[in-house]
Amino acid sequence: MPVELRASQSLKLLRDFTFDLVHDRAPDLSLRQLAVLLTVYLESPPHTVRGLAAKLKVTKPVITRALDSMGRLELLTRRRDPADRRNVVVQRTVKGALYVERLGDLVTAKARDLPR
Repeated sequence: MPVELRASQSLKLLRDFTFDLVHDRAPDLSLRQLAVLLTVYLESPPHTVRGLAAKLKVTKPVITRALDSMGRLELLTRRRDPADRRNVVVQRTVKGALYVERLGDLVTAKARDLPR
């Protein structure tokens, strides 16, 4: 069932969500990092650096920098594709899956708090 929100409700939801993220103990991710993370966790694998760059319409170095940061946080990992050593495959981690699940729970909670 689709959820109907007015623009002001959508913006309040986004503000409340980002406010809680900023004040949480979890690591702050940039919007670009969040877009990469959610793409990897919400869309079917495999995911490659090249594929993510094309999907997000950015360069491969942009994706590499985002993956470097998220790799240090253990939210994603990378490995060479054994079938084609030129490709770098991006993989999910348990820590990343828990982080994404928490994001979903936070959005759901904030959406429930919206005035009707």
